[in-house]
Amino acid sequence: MPDAPSTIIEGIEVCLFDAYGTLFDVAAAAEHCRDDLGDATGPLAELWRTKQIDYTRLLTLMDRYEDFWQVTGHSLDYAMESLGLTSSALRARLMELYLNLDAYPEVAGLLETLRKRDFKTAILSNGSPSMLISAVKNSGIEDLLDAVISVDSLKTYKPHPSVYQHGCDHWNTEPSAVCFMSSNAWDVAGAASFGLRVVWVNRTGALQEHIPGDPECTITDLSELAGIIQT
Repeated sequence: MPDAPSTIIEGIEVCLFDAYGTLFDVAAAAEHCRDDLGDATGPLAELWRTKQIDYTRLLTLMDRYEDFWQVTGHSLDYAMESLGLTSSALRARLMELYLNLDAYPEVAGLLETLRKRDFKTAILSNGSPSMLISAVKNSGIEDLLDAVISVDSLKTYKPHPSVYQHGCDHWNTEPSAVCFMSSNAWDVAGAASFGLRVVWVNRTGALQEHIPGDPECTITDLSELAGIIQT
């Protein structure tokens, strides 16, 4: 029998999931274009994602807002230019693929288990509504989520505290009853600093950020979550 989890998080009513990197594989779009990208596949995926996050932070600091689809396009343009890639057809294909990112293999089973245990399940993401709906439908998990919550109505991005409050307000519940899962260390820090109960889905073995906001536990993928949270 598997060992019992060392951490139990009790008193949870709502499970909120970050989308990109947590439920959906952000490298999948580039990977599906490996025949065209070759050795640039990994570098493009990494730089595209890095600039995507950078731009959301910069826009928030500038008190400006562009929706995540625009941010994703601008980030891809920067990444392609940096790597000397000029094909407009390749750009169009990458953007289309980003609307239909692959979900990680354990996601559907985990969400189904949580629903059977009467947890409320939702996405809380920087993604624009149309992007999130497309990814959710493509991965076949729309019936396993109670809500898909975007920052778009707030016109600001995580890790601003208002975003995490927005997730609580949707359910009219206190942060202490919400468990938030993210693969992004900066998002983990933001959510924990706000007061959510946080599980870091550290898929890549990344280092924890040296800023306030620690997760209550760290897992390597979402298959471990069901044994950790309790009502």
